[in-house]
Amino acid sequence: MDHDLKGRTALVTGSTAGIGAAIARALAAEGVHVVVSGRDTARGDAAVAEIRADGGAADFVRADLAGGEEAVAALADRTVALLGTPDILVNNAAMLLMPRPTADLTEAGVAAAFAVSVIAPMLLTGRLAPAMAARGSGAIINLGSINAVTGMPGSAVYSATKAAAHSLTRSWAAEYGPSGVRVNTVAPGPTSTERNERIRDLLDGMVAGIPSRRLSTPAEVASAVVFLAGSAAANVHGTVLAVDGGFTIT
Repeated sequence: MDHDLKGRTALVTGSTAGIGAAIARALAAEGVHVVVSGRDTARGDAAVAEIRADGGAADFVRADLAGGEEAVAALADRTVALLGTPDILVNNAAMLLMPRPTADLTEAGVAAAFAVSVIAPMLLTGRLAPAMAARGSGAIINLGSINAVTGMPGSAVYSATKAAAHSLTRSWAAEYGPSGVRVNTVAPGPTSTERNERIRDLLDGMVAGIPSRRLSTPAEVASAVVFLAGSAAANVHGTVLAVDGGFTIT
């Protein structure tokens, strides 16, 4: 399928590894010039080198989105300096806390999770979406999760941040859609990533009874992002596209 993305530009937050890196690679493979962003410079440089080795265009901008408005502004400004106003914004960066009882949560931990997973996307979208709207085009894809719509013990904070991502998608679709900016969510289920190897036994148990009987791959999640960014999804606004092997229907 031709997604009509050649020559477009994108910022993908949290894209030095895992699902974010897969999204950056998939967009670059479609001819998109991608800004890879994250905290780890070595991993960021490696992600960019891999994209360039495959013939794609990418640059790395270091950003720690726990740094609040100043960090978000610096990322947005540097991205615009490199690309102009991007055609695509993928709000992927998130803080994933290991499963734990609510009674073990701390105020600092909760605040840190919301800073990266909710506040930063709000601030970044607030800086970039108005220029997209003024231009009359753009695509914003938020990374949600099945945790936003299913109850899981030990997942209170992560689930709350992802429910916020789903809610922001609906609000932004209503706010920016009339100006030509499409906003949607991709909601992965249990996915095979390096980080998730720490809880692989838990994830394997979660998928044992779902239709696909397996974890998703980062590339499969990335393919959903590419679809929502491209012309085939030209009239798709405010939706949640689950990539979960049927998890949320069981």
